[in-house]
Amino acid sequence: MFELKDKTAMVTGGAQGIGKAISFALAMQGAKVAITDIDEAIAAQTADFINQNSGTAMAVKADITDIGKVEKAVSLIKEQFGAVDILVNNAGWDRMIPFVKTTPDFWNKVIDINYKGVLNCVYAVINDMIEKNGGKIISIGSDAARVGSSGEAVYAGAKGAIISFSKSLAREVARNQITVNVICPGPTDTPLTQQMQAESEFAQKILSKMDKVIPLRRTGTPEEIAAAVVFFASKEADFITGQTLSVSGGLTMS
Repeated sequence: MFELKDKTAMVTGGAQGIGKAISFALAMQGAKVAITDIDEAIAAQTADFINQNSGTAMAVKADITDIGKVEKAVSLIKEQFGAVDILVNNAGWDRMIPFVKTTPDFWNKVIDINYKGVLNCVYAVINDMIEKNGGKIISIGSDAARVGSSGEAVYAGAKGAIISFSKSLAREVARNQITVNVICPGPTDTPLTQQMQAESEFAQKILSKMDKVIPLRRTGTPEEIAAAVVFFASKEADFITGQTLSVSGGLTMS
């Protein structure tokens, strides 16, 4: 068991899918979890579920692409739970489309949510972590960033930017005892991937074959990603920073 009692965790996109599993797992280890999501209604449902299962959680509405709204959310979290000790940059968005069929508006949306959202959230909490001389920043990347993924060129690029940013930030804040790590899921069964397949024959064609490509012969579960987050958030991982961990059934090996 990884003890997180009295720690405040902020999980972006924490209302459903991988984010919901992360929020629940952190709460079950004793953390006070702020479920930060653009969909406040679903976030509230997830917070209620955690509170009903002996955890402590609150729902906070925020659009992570807007630094002002992120800073407002962080202020609300501080008022109720205290300064953020653990930031989990989980929120993300994508559609599986060949690059030649994408548009600049699509690029901007993917980059704003998947990369700039991380910058906004880190910027909003990092000074408190520096002041306390400690903190954990864990970002959810993607194996697409490590090996490429057909139909996800812009998404893979944004997730790759998270990896590079995290390594650089890890060097800058190590003196403040703040660790910065990235978890890269492989194909995982989530509402987002289900929606991608429902909306696109191209996505259905690629994702339906993943069980044959992944060495462990199956896609991942949100709970398996959450377990890695809990480890990085724990004291047991205090000497690990600037690292990228794939949780992908062996899809990426390095």
